[in-house]
Amino acid sequence: MTSSQRDIYTVSRLNQEVRTLLEGSFPLLWIEGEISNFACPSSGHWYFSIKDEKAQVRCAMFRNRNLNIRFRPQNGMQVLVRARVGLYEGRGEFQLIAEHMEDAGDGALRRAFDALRQRLEKEGLFDIAGKKALPALPETIGIITSPTGAAIHDVLSVLKKRFPAIMVIIYPVPVQGENAAAEIATMLRTAGQRNECDVLLVTRGGGSLEDLWAFNEEVLARAIHLCQLPVVTAIGHETDFTIADFVADYRAPTPSAAAEILSPDQSEWTAMLVGKCESLARTIRFHLQHSGQQLQHLQARLRQQHPSNRLKQWSQRVDDLESRYRLAYQHQYDKRVALMSGITRRLLNMSPQHKIQFFIERGRQLSNRLQNSIQQKISKDRHTLTTLSRELHAISPLATLDRGYSILQDRNKTIIKNKVQVKTGEQLFARLTDGQLTLRVEEKK
Repeated sequence: MTSSQRDIYTVSRLNQEVRTLLEGSFPLLWIEGEISNFACPSSGHWYFSIKDEKAQVRCAMFRNRNLNIRFRPQNGMQVLVRARVGLYEGRGEFQLIAEHMEDAGDGALRRAFDALRQRLEKEGLFDIAGKKALPALPETIGIITSPTGAAIHDVLSVLKKRFPAIMVIIYPVPVQGENAAAEIATMLRTAGQRNECDVLLVTRGGGSLEDLWAFNEEVLARAIHLCQLPVVTAIGHETDFTIADFVADYRAPTPSAAAEILSPDQSEWTAMLVGKCESLARTIRFHLQHSGQQLQHLQARLRQQHPSNRLKQWSQRVDDLESRYRLAYQHQYDKRVALMSGITRRLLNMSPQHKIQFFIERGRQLSNRLQNSIQQKISKDRHTLTTLSRELHAISPLATLDRGYSILQDRNKTIIKNKVQVKTGEQLFARLTDGQLTLRVEEKK
């Protein structure tokens, strides 16, 4: 067979075809092992090996992927990597291109989390139809949490600002550790049996998946599902989700948000109370007027049917009592209305809304004036710069050079103006618009 009949591969072509074959034959793979030979050059890419007791494989994780990893890999760390098979053509070596990495311990917890979530979801523990409604104005809120954690302080602070009249009962439990889930479940059952709260809040601050694991255990999930009281969860940060969140009647993103959800705004309730008082006053006036009309009608009938002086005296007595009652009621009513009006005016005067709106509008006007002044200053300076540039160019000796002239100088950079300044054979320099020439004087005429 001649060389023209052979299919001869170059090394580059062979590497490309092997790479295509590898990448097309394997899906994304999950690999668990120990990190070794970890390196992170200035490019930000990660290069390392994954090994077990019998073998190892080279890996690369590029910067656009490792920016999303929350921990820094180290040699000896046990990790779980999602990767695709590839080939590094520069060395002709098989390698894995990592797309995602997580600590092997967190990976096991995550798989256990997903398995329990799917099983409980099939049983119907997450069904929306079975969730209980939250009370609009709870008289008492039970909080199941650690009494020394930051979460309880956030919740109490928000409740104090929004509606301090709500009573709070704290059920202390550990929120982390081996027996935390069982103790929280026991406290849920205890609170349900006591029935001294309108709603229960199960909460704690943020942490890792392992720190929050007590809220991912089945014993707690079933206790929440069986609780007769509405249960609200606020566990960790806004991005943290636990099994308890799925089972609870309502999931709040943070402890502070849970306190806002469970407590009404006292200013809104004050406004509603004022409206109710005014409506009640109108109703009372209407009934008084109607009762007065009925009384007058009955008095007329009484006079017609019983014209005795005694009945007249009693009728006059009734009129007197009615007048005194009206005056006494009107006095109390006016007093209450004046008190309520004063409170309303004080609340309105203390509102910062008007000042905020004024400063916002003032800031907008000043911003517009500043932008206009800057634009005018830039336009004026640009025009001045253009004019000066034209004038400078007009008087510049470089403009003269552009027209074909040159400047003649001796070694001392003295400008030659006449032939007396030079001698025959002397070396001179001619400056042109784009450079310089070295000349020698051959003859003077």
